[in-house]
Amino acid sequence: MRVRPISPDLLVTELAERLARTGTPGRLRVAVDGPPAARPDALAEALVDPLRAAGRPVLHVRAGDFLRPASVRLEHGRTNPDAYYESWLDEPGLRREVLDPAGPDGSGRLLPSLWDAAADRASRAAYVDLPPGGVVLVSGALLLGGALPFDVTVHLVLSPAALARRTDPALRWTLPAFARYADEVVPASFADVVVRADDPRRPALVEAA
Repeated sequence: MRVRPISPDLLVTELAERLARTGTPGRLRVAVDGPPAARPDALAEALVDPLRAAGRPVLHVRAGDFLRPASVRLEHGRTNPDAYYESWLDEPGLRREVLDPAGPDGSGRLLPSLWDAAADRASRAAYVDLPPGGVVLVSGALLLGGALPFDVTVHLVLSPAALARRTDPALRWTLPAFARYADEVVPASFADVVVRADDPRRPALVEAA
């Protein structure tokens, strides 16, 4: 493997070009996976306009809008890293409302958000029709360990030291969950695109030599 430094703007350009060229039956389901410190939501949002300019309809879905209700999510406390790792994300809801409808035999009728975690109630979002050839970008943390049906996976990886340094102090209780994810799932070993994001100003692509 080789590591190729790249500017943030060029990273977006190259990723958008790659996704625009990728064909799959129905719609393209893309994971942009990484801890909050790696800003996966921001990268996914930056891909929207270039993909639309390339003629691909796009829907950006944040995994943070598909969390379980607080009664389930916080059953073992608000700062339990094992619960965060195992049960915060409503994977069945994300599959049912986004990934399956965007799949080869899906209707293309997607729900952009399911749960408002701050208000702890259904988000009441309206369904969106994503036409064939469209791209759904799902961004967030811990997306690649549950066999969710993505067609392309992008993983943003930080060294343990960088992750600890860049994680908001209020979220440092999640660090054991990301250490467990790296050890048990090893997403950097199989993601289609791996981006080293220790320094957001100087990302680097990990590529086959």
